[in-house]
Amino acid sequence: MLSKRAQKLKTSPTLFLVAKAKELQALGNDVISLTVGEPDWATYPMASEAGIEAIRTGFTKYTAAQGTLELRQAIIQRTKIDLNQEYKISEVTVTSGAKYAIFAALQVLCDPQDEVIIHSPYWVSYPAMVELADAVPRIVTCTEKDNFKITAKALEENINDKTKVFLFCSPSNPTGFVYSKEELKAIGDVLKKYPRVHVITDDMYHRLMFDGSNRAPHILDATPELRERTIIINGASKAYSMTGWRIGWAMGSEKIIKALGDYASQSTGAPCSISQAAVVPALLNAEPNIHQTSALLKERLQMALKEFKTIPEFKVFEPQGAFYLWVDVTKVIGKSYDGQKVNSSQDFGKILLEKFFVATVPGEEFGNLGYLRLSFAIQTERMVEAIGRMKSLVGQLI
Repeated sequence: MLSKRAQKLKTSPTLFLVAKAKELQALGNDVISLTVGEPDWATYPMASEAGIEAIRTGFTKYTAAQGTLELRQAIIQRTKIDLNQEYKISEVTVTSGAKYAIFAALQVLCDPQDEVIIHSPYWVSYPAMVELADAVPRIVTCTEKDNFKITAKALEENINDKTKVFLFCSPSNPTGFVYSKEELKAIGDVLKKYPRVHVITDDMYHRLMFDGSNRAPHILDATPELRERTIIINGASKAYSMTGWRIGWAMGSEKIIKALGDYASQSTGAPCSISQAAVVPALLNAEPNIHQTSALLKERLQMALKEFKTIPEFKVFEPQGAFYLWVDVTKVIGKSYDGQKVNSSQDFGKILLEKFFVATVPGEEFGNLGYLRLSFAIQTERMVEAIGRMKSLVGQLI
């Protein structure tokens, strides 16, 4: 009965694990969830107050499908500061979440059987979104040897006459690794040779850096010549802790952005008016808050890395941005817990959740076997407790 498109659908693994964790919590278990990429701190006050004021003043009706003029102007202003790139109003569209902006961008760029180059480890939704655009995800597996990042050489080796898009995220979800300007320059030099190939750059974490910099290097820093075929995706969810407000945006050439906005207008309609009003002051006035957030995350990261040193069976990779830890657990694969064989990181994660009540996301969901992704956007005491439970499980493996 279902369409072929519907038959391709997969449940989001992170949302599935969140639901499983909540199910165990409902049964009275003390579950610590390190799954969802969601800040545990409140939305910044200036954003919350603007949202409340929007309700009070009746700003609760439909807006333009592409977003309010005020929000698009704020996005342009923020982008000028962050990337030193000038965009026109017609080159910006606001969407109901950045995830939808990526989805819509793939819908308007890809024809059936076009290929989209994605490197693993990748964000779990990328391949599914490509498939829903009737395109083909071309997965390039990246390993520790290359810091889990695609090289210019590997990118060029995978470009062919079907390639339509190169899609990537920096800082990476799930590893937290960041592409340097030199790496981006090498990638950009390859892409300049192939004018058919567009770039979708997922910038959701680019403000959350641990080296004291204001933001991550960007491909348009390195190769501004790619501007007309680069679609910048960003949103308010991570740096501004506005996940539930569901505001994202896309920026790029007028032709692509108009198509993306029209696609959204025929599917989700206009983004929430109240949320749009809340994001404007966040973009313009939350710089001190973001710096405090990055400092807090760095403190939590250093604590977590210190605690993980007590589990020699794990290899933990120190991220440069975002708020994830990418953990190599291959040394525990092949062992057993209470008669249950650990054949994969997925098996290890299942035992960890069901017996020790710590929820993580296995590397299989990101395209790389033998790893776990852990969010450290969580209170320090709970993270220490979670790591202690992991240590207890590893100590009981035989």
